Amino acid sequence: MPPTTTQPRKTPKQERSAATRARILAAGAEVFGEHGYAAGTTNRIAERAGLSIGSLYQYFPNKDAILVQLMRDHVEAGVGEIARRLGDVAGLPEGLEERVALFVDAAMANHAGNPRLHRVLFEESPVPADLRAELDRAEAWAVDVVAAMPAEEPSVRVGEPRLAAYVVVSTIESLTHRYLAGGDRYGSPEAFARHVVAMVTAYLRGA
Repeated sequence: MPPTTTQPRKTPKQERSAATRARILAAGAEVFGEHGYAAGTTNRIAERAGLSIGSLYQYFPNKDAILVQLMRDHVEAGVGEIARRLGDVAGLPEGLEERVALFVDAAMANHAGNPRLHRVLFEESPVPADLRAELDRAEAWAVDVVAAMPAEEPSVRVGEPRLAAYVVVSTIESLTHRYLAGGDRYGSPEAFARHVVAMVTAYLRGA
């Protein structure tokens, strides 16, 4: 039986090894998305990747290590998506609605790929302490960005800006996750984003 560590066995340095690792992660994302955490076995992942189970274990000791890496990739993509959008507009846009929409659009883009996988990653599977710390740091970074809004946007009247920023970040993340996991039966992504922006904007303005 493979060890219980969630650390990858090795970091690939050659192009071929990097490609194999990427195949395993892509196969893991598909398998966990289709079968969930319990039935998402390393045997299924290896078969989907077109590898032997022994080859898979050269890179990851167990399925939890694959899940942890998928979580890390997801968090990095989310932070990168917000940072990219901030860079594209040379900082926050002027209007409050546009600023909130930036975060909503980033959350939608980050979650759109495989909603079922996101549920497995963050609701069904165990989260190691070191990864939990990374998630907390990513959340704190997003809260810091949102918390700066009152100083730059006079229409923001809600009190306790850091707590309000946490409410905004958590609300956008949670609602987006739930919508993309099945809420689209209530309306289009564009309509959903419009409603979230309106709700968050009204909250920040103290309506």
